[in-house]
Amino acid sequence: MRLRSNYLKLCAFVLVTAISKVAGADLDVYIDAGLSSGWENWSWSSTIDFAATDLYSGSSGSSITVTSDAWAALSLYNSATFKGFAGIKFDIAGDQPDINIQIISEADSVTGPQIPLSSISKSVTSDAFTSVLIDFKSLPGTGTPLGDANWDRITIAAGGTGASYHIDNIVVLEEIIVTPEFLSAEPLANNIIAVTTKGNVDLSTVKVALNRVPIAVASRTTYVPADTPALSITYYTLTRNLAPGNLTIMAGNSSFSHAVPNALSGSVVQAISTPINPHIYGVNFPTNADYIKHLGVTISRWGGNAVTAYNPFGGFTNAGNDWYFENRNSDGGSADDWMGWVHGAGSDTLLTIPALDWVSKDNTSYSYPKTVYPDQAAYDPYKPDAGNGLFPNGSFVSPPDPSTVYTPWNTSLAKTWLKGLKNKPTIVTIDNEIEIASGTHQDMHPIDVDYDEELDRVVRFATAAKEALPGIKVAAPSSCSWWFYWTSRVGWDDTAAHNNTDFLPWFLAQMHQVERRTGQRLLDYLDIHYYYQPDTSKNDDTAKALRLRMTRSLWDKTYVDESWVGTDPQNHQWDPDTVQLIPRFKTLINLNYPGTKLSISEWASTADNDITGGLLTADSLGIFGKYGVDAATYWATPGEQAPVGLAYWLFRGYGTYFGSKTALVNLVNPDPNTWSVYAGSDGNKLTLVIINKKPNQALSFRLSNVPTGKYFIRHFGGAAGVAKWQTTTTLTTNQFIVVPGYTAVFLKQQ
Repeated sequence: MRLRSNYLKLCAFVLVTAISKVAGADLDVYIDAGLSSGWENWSWSSTIDFAATDLYSGSSGSSITVTSDAWAALSLYNSATFKGFAGIKFDIAGDQPDINIQIISEADSVTGPQIPLSSISKSVTSDAFTSVLIDFKSLPGTGTPLGDANWDRITIAAGGTGASYHIDNIVVLEEIIVTPEFLSAEPLANNIIAVTTKGNVDLSTVKVALNRVPIAVASRTTYVPADTPALSITYYTLTRNLAPGNLTIMAGNSSFSHAVPNALSGSVVQAISTPINPHIYGVNFPTNADYIKHLGVTISRWGGNAVTAYNPFGGFTNAGNDWYFENRNSDGGSADDWMGWVHGAGSDTLLTIPALDWVSKDNTSYSYPKTVYPDQAAYDPYKPDAGNGLFPNGSFVSPPDPSTVYTPWNTSLAKTWLKGLKNKPTIVTIDNEIEIASGTHQDMHPIDVDYDEELDRVVRFATAAKEALPGIKVAAPSSCSWWFYWTSRVGWDDTAAHNNTDFLPWFLAQMHQVERRTGQRLLDYLDIHYYYQPDTSKNDDTAKALRLRMTRSLWDKTYVDESWVGTDPQNHQWDPDTVQLIPRFKTLINLNYPGTKLSISEWASTADNDITGGLLTADSLGIFGKYGVDAATYWATPGEQAPVGLAYWLFRGYGTYFGSKTALVNLVNPDPNTWSVYAGSDGNKLTLVIINKKPNQALSFRLSNVPTGKYFIRHFGGAAGVAKWQTTTTLTTNQFIVVPGYTAVFLKQQ
């Protein structure tokens, strides 16, 4: 279908000008039938036609058609760089393709954040073009600036299911003139209207009415987050409190309406409390010291599949089947130096000790050369001789001699390394998900790991760690998922051979026996990885609602998991279709090895760049504190200004903490599917986190025993968007506290 009518050309023009007014000397990337001068095609694993005529925008006569495999990309490079330009616009058509746009500097080895197309438009269709604008001063999804670098590359990468689309009229813009706009206006707390804006709007035009009765504004305060300077929020304090009814806010030519509901009731009892272990606010591989300080990261993990092959004597590692079984330099330099700067930033560390028989011997070798194994399913687009170790039918290629890629590893070498560390870890884990090593690292361990081998490796390397680092705490076995909590990769025959005892209960009991036999505790933390099992990949309204209620699997003994676990749980445990993760494993610990702590060293939101991923993360952090998890580290590194990063900032950012202990929250009609309330104490100050999981509906709360007075308040989400919003307010009542839809709010008594 050709889009050539004047009507369609006018629609495309209006779509662009409605977003911005563009002026100046722009830089064409693609206009008609080919890349503009200076641009090179650096794409990979994609079928691309630069002169497609079946669908194009305006009068150009052609567009680019792209069909990318999973994680493949259209990638365009210009050595001249486009530093100092204002943004990029392009026209795109496709069935809402799963793609991320990324601006890169090859010159400076700097990569900008991934920008999901869905954060710009959720209504891209296959039969007409949608115009897209990316403002470098306010990137879609986060509102953060792109940063200062010699930007020279534009990459549009597909997600895990690949992507097909048309793209046309790609232009790097010399200037973007921002049209002043009121973006949102929402009720908040007792008597606040939070109004988000861009550009130079007339703030005096804001008028508020409740049930058609005007409410005067007593004062206003404008806040501009340092991370998102293109946006601002103005807090209008009203002369009287909010109440149930129809709230209307007029702002310039915009109108915003909210149905404010009756209050949900509950009470806070500070006298009943339990300690919160600060190690629940951890992440894997924080980016730098500022990241740790800004988000309040308490423990940082050096972990993941690649560390199984980490050679500390050369700084080499291997990506395993995550990336073509290639050796490389370890990310972040040496583990020792990494721990040094992490400790200096104020975070404790969790260090993974390799526990298989091999580690990488260099930073160049790879296990499956095409020259030796010519019939593999895929090869590295950047190193075409390196294969993925799989035949096209999905079966494994026979592994090579490990010595061609690896060098031997044992407990003696591990002790030498650990004794020589200048920077000592807080906790060590014994390898990473070694129960699936025959898949992730099948080039060096093709035999399935059974119960006995995994126990043996944990005992031997934990003993080495305790000898090398007296007093060190050990976490193991870092099992990867629900299935492998209960059996091995060998399968149920292995379970049957161990008296039909599920793996982790058996493992705990065996480690207890080791202590009785040796007089030394080798396991301080039972460490697991937990990934929510329900499928939320569509990320539609149904999937988002499911994502927000599946946090119940962490604690709720009545919640039947809405995944295969709920119908085919595959274990010999009580209530096998309900995960009830934290109480379940606390019970298993008490039954099999009392005194062992519980660690979750990998977990994730299922949608890091969606507001619901951020709300799920805030909910999970509240649950970890309430139910007594001892340590947890997010996989992998949440973007600081992305929704998941904002959940950490909400609880601990910039030195303002949720607290060292919980306070009891009693709710009259709790509904964990749609809202959550957490209370804590920081010193003698009450803190609250309230999460509204409803997308478009404000909620109101009546919380007895919450003192009135001055509070510091911060929040993210809702129509205000993903940013670090904050102010101070005075709670004049605890009988009516309002939280906007899809919003997490933090309140701290001053």
